[in-house]
Amino acid sequence: MQKIALITGAGSGIGRACTLKLLQNGYSVVLNGRRTETLEETRSMAGSFADQTLVHAADISKPDEVQGLFAACEKKYGRLDLLFNNAGRGAWSVPLEELSYEEWQGVVDVNLTGPFLCTQQAFRMMKAQTPQGGRIINNGSISADAPRPNSAPYTATKHAITGLTKSASLDGRGFNIACGQLDIGNAATEMTKSMSQGVRQADGTMKVEPTMNVEHIADALLYMASLPLSANVQFMTVMATEMPFVGRG
Repeated sequence: MQKIALITGAGSGIGRACTLKLLQNGYSVVLNGRRTETLEETRSMAGSFADQTLVHAADISKPDEVQGLFAACEKKYGRLDLLFNNAGRGAWSVPLEELSYEEWQGVVDVNLTGPFLCTQQAFRMMKAQTPQGGRIINNGSISADAPRPNSAPYTATKHAITGLTKSASLDGRGFNIACGQLDIGNAATEMTKSMSQGVRQADGTMKVEPTMNVEHIADALLYMASLPLSANVQFMTVMATEMPFVGRG
């Protein structure tokens, strides 16, 4: 039976690389993001696998749009085997006291409320389908463990994702739903391009940080997804070897 995956933030970066990797390994994939044009770009990159996709633009911070996304998945494929909660955003790198409420709330909406709403809908589908169960993987980021300077909204939401991962893992017991987290450090995407010019460190200096090929993240996701539901990678950290993380700064 062909497996069905849903990936948020599939229009670029990590989400795009993971979409293509899953397609190349036999999955059908629902591509979600806020912009149809970038999702269509990802689909066009899939080549002969493009017919194994469903593009559905939706704002995951809005409950009705998330319901519509999962309804579209169920209508086309009838089930869901894998949810990758990948979409995320940051805020301006400014002193904590200068950050606006609107910036804070925008990060919380996308990075925390969105994954919760998607997880909620995935639970409903996975509990009801036959055979029962599925897998949910959250993009936790290195910031789920250690912050960068001036990153309170992003770091707070990524720490909260760890709590969501643990809660979903616990609540999925008895329903064959496995939940794990992939913590990513310095994958080479559009989001990390600025690292070639230098990134502010904990001691206030600027330092160029090494990055790694985003393909390594796609490979890690594929491994986590390929396990039987009787086994689970609860947390996996994949990072550029020489990036500052342990003893960051």
